[in-house]
Amino acid sequence: MSLFHAEDISIRFGGIRAVDAVSFDVEPGEVFAIIGPNGAGKTTIFNLISRIYNATSGRLVFNEQDITTTQAHRIASLGIARTFQNIELFTNATLLQNLLIGRHCHARASFLSQLGFLPSVRREEITHREKAEDVIAFLGLERYRDTLIANLPYGVRKVVELGRALCTEPKLLLLDEPSSGLNLEETEVMGFWIEDIKKDLGITVIMVEHDMNLVRQVSDRVMALNYGRVMAMGTPAEVQSHPEVIRAYIGSEA
Repeated sequence: MSLFHAEDISIRFGGIRAVDAVSFDVEPGEVFAIIGPNGAGKTTIFNLISRIYNATSGRLVFNEQDITTTQAHRIASLGIARTFQNIELFTNATLLQNLLIGRHCHARASFLSQLGFLPSVRREEITHREKAEDVIAFLGLERYRDTLIANLPYGVRKVVELGRALCTEPKLLLLDEPSSGLNLEETEVMGFWIEDIKKDLGITVIMVEHDMNLVRQVSDRVMALNYGRVMAMGTPAEVQSHPEVIRAYIGSEA
């Protein structure tokens, strides 16, 4: 049984069909990469899955539950987390505070109990902090725990955003260009984190990525898009050698 299933999903923006009848399945415990030229519809698919956009047609199923019309604020609590191509962190808060924001979907205390800081609220707060500390240890971020995001280098911020997503305890993690803005060494380390997230945490990953070295390093299967349609799907080697993929990336003369 697939963990995630997209069936003929499409979305139009005016007269432009940004995603055109795309279907794919993601199996539990795999890293599924989506590649394609700029404007191919990759991030649009992420916005459909995370319910930022509403599909014009088609169906999205996660963990045997139809989420096609699920409200966006419920997606994290269902077990889907994501990162963004452009880092979306609170720069005037510390690393730990940013990770604790990722625990919001697990908050159960009522407003009144929080106001009185009842024992149940204190126990919940301890649990959230323990989960955040586990993620800090997993990603090796201990030295930055109390540092403001504004004072962190870009590469560390990318790892912090990954950590905040992990704090939601997802079953499915959407990574939108995790290597964007990173140097070669940082990209290699990001690949190790993705492999560990899959193997050690058992989290399924869908990744949008341009860096084919990273795609080859971590991906089990790859889907290539162009103009919102599927060009090819298979192993990284199969997709990279597909004639339509070569034409889309290099040009028709190639």
